[in-house]
Amino acid sequence: MERSLRNVLVVSFGFLLLFTAYGGLQSLQSSLYSEEGLGVTALSSLYGGVLLSSTCLPPLLIKKFGCKWTIVLSMCCYVAFSLGNFYASWYTLIPTSIVLGLGAAPLWSAQCTYLTIMGNTQAEKVGKVGRDVVNQYFGIFFLIFQSSGVWGNLISSLVFGQTPTQEAIPEEQLLSCGASDCLMATASTNSTQRPSQTLIYTLLGIYTGSGVLAVLLVAVFLKPIKDAQQKDDGEKKLPFWFTLLSTFRLLRDKRLRLLVLLPVYSGFEQAFLAGDYTRSYTTCALGIQFVGYVMICFSATNALCSLLYGRLSQHTGRIALYALGAVTHLSCSVALLLWRPDPRQLAVFFVFSGLWGVADAVWQTQNNVLYGVLFEKDKEAAFANYRLWEALGFTVAFGYSKFLCVSTKLYILLGVLSLAMVAYGTVEHLEAQSLARSAATEQKKPAKEAVMETAM
Repeated sequence: MERSLRNVLVVSFGFLLLFTAYGGLQSLQSSLYSEEGLGVTALSSLYGGVLLSSTCLPPLLIKKFGCKWTIVLSMCCYVAFSLGNFYASWYTLIPTSIVLGLGAAPLWSAQCTYLTIMGNTQAEKVGKVGRDVVNQYFGIFFLIFQSSGVWGNLISSLVFGQTPTQEAIPEEQLLSCGASDCLMATASTNSTQRPSQTLIYTLLGIYTGSGVLAVLLVAVFLKPIKDAQQKDDGEKKLPFWFTLLSTFRLLRDKRLRLLVLLPVYSGFEQAFLAGDYTRSYTTCALGIQFVGYVMICFSATNALCSLLYGRLSQHTGRIALYALGAVTHLSCSVALLLWRPDPRQLAVFFVFSGLWGVADAVWQTQNNVLYGVLFEKDKEAAFANYRLWEALGFTVAFGYSKFLCVSTKLYILLGVLSLAMVAYGTVEHLEAQSLARSAATEQKKPAKEAVMETAM
């Protein structure tokens, strides 16, 4: 096995172990800690921390410690969140959520930077196009990473499946599920009853162990890597404030300003699935024991599509994939507005989560590749911007989760996605014009040289 692929696999399996724990916990927060909105408040605080760290931490930590040790340090923040859940209260869950948020932006920026550098380096060795190898590496990563949702939610479903069989959900409660949920109806204890504390501790012990294994795997087996650009910057010894403000300086690029809606929408749609679909559709109509199984369907389709898109993009281009993602999510949002959840339609709950995963795989793979290709010289700042705006989407979505009806949230998703696609189309148009000008310039050069040779 080539060395670059081995390192990609180490990063991928490290994230698999880490997010087996975090993904399972995130899916359960809104259902497990519903009292006074503690669960969604913790998630909102978490992404507030991501928002804060995205403004400055990724470029600083990556340049100071390198990609490998930035990943290791950030993973420790995730383990702290698992520990905070052992005694979930406002005084433990909120602080550890913020700590996780502070580590999330450097973690993802370092991972994206590492895979981009590794892909470009390997492409130079074998004589391939850099973006094709980078696309392939991101496809492999997201195939393995997205499967973490399968294992994390499978673990929670098996553990919580040991609770006694519950009675049928009353018709009155079903009337307030789905798009009709305005957080005003009192949910029946039948569907929202918390599992025993013993089962919760068992689950948290498994998740914490998985996180610790992730830290050890990356710390021991991942090879450090440096970009040629980073070496040049190191020789110039850029001032501290130059590095600190690099995230904001990149916003002077018109393309980046147009692209901010893509990560914002990514945050919105993931927050809707984790906070609203799991609570207002699945838990409300089926019970908390089904949350894990529904999220497994999402994660499985997401993982398989991530690998598929990594290969398809070489033939179809990214525009076709973005169109697929947009049409799928637009259709799902409209259908969720019209559908009334019913336990007798069990398969429908899985169809929606599966289709959501089909579209989410587009945003997860193609957004990262797009940012890496368009801003190759400023990868750390570009990926920090991506996490900054995605975190803003998460923070806003979880922030208004307690105050808006589900139907209103779906209308917001439809509006933001439509605007994001218009902005993305504008960027593709600008890139096409830029490539056309570059090609015209290259054609003129040989002609000028021929004229000069004739004159001589």
